[in-house]
Amino acid sequence: MNLTRAIKANEVVREWHVIDASGKKFGRVLTEVATLLRGKHKPSYTPNVDCGDYVVIINADKVEVTGTKLDTKLYHTHSGYFGSTKSKKFGELLEENPAKLFKLGARGMLPKSNLGKEMLKKLKVYAGEEHPHTAQIGKGK
Repeated sequence: MNLTRAIKANEVVREWHVIDASGKKFGRVLTEVATLLRGKHKPSYTPNVDCGDYVVIINADKVEVTGTKLDTKLYHTHSGYFGSTKSKKFGELLEENPAKLFKLGARGMLPKSNLGKEMLKKLKVYAGEEHPHTAQIGKGK
C-alpha cells in the first residue's frame, strides 16, 4: 500500500524562482506566484507546512492589465478612525508602489493564518530589472 508521506518543516528544501512580469497579465503572474509560495508544485506538498519556495518578481511596474482596471479598480485603506477611509486607483498604486500591489494580490490567494503570513515573507518584488538575490538563484536553501 502506497501512502503519501507528510513532510516535516525541517525537511523542506526551498528553491529560488525569478519571474519576469514584463508583458504578462497581472492575475496570471499572481496565480503562478501563489502556487510557488504555497508549494503546490512539489510532490511533497503538505497543507499544514510551509513547503513553498522563494519567489523574486522583477519588472513589476511593466505588468499588463486587461480592461479598465487601471481606472476603475480601487484599493481602500482605513486607519480605524471615523472618516479615515482612503481609496487609490489600481493605476496610481502601480506607478507609486508595485511591490505593495503584488503583495496585496498574493496575500489574497494564500491561507488567512500565520502560515500564510510566513509564506508571504518569501515573496520579493522589484520594479526594475536588478535585485539583490543573484547569489541565491539556482541554489536550494
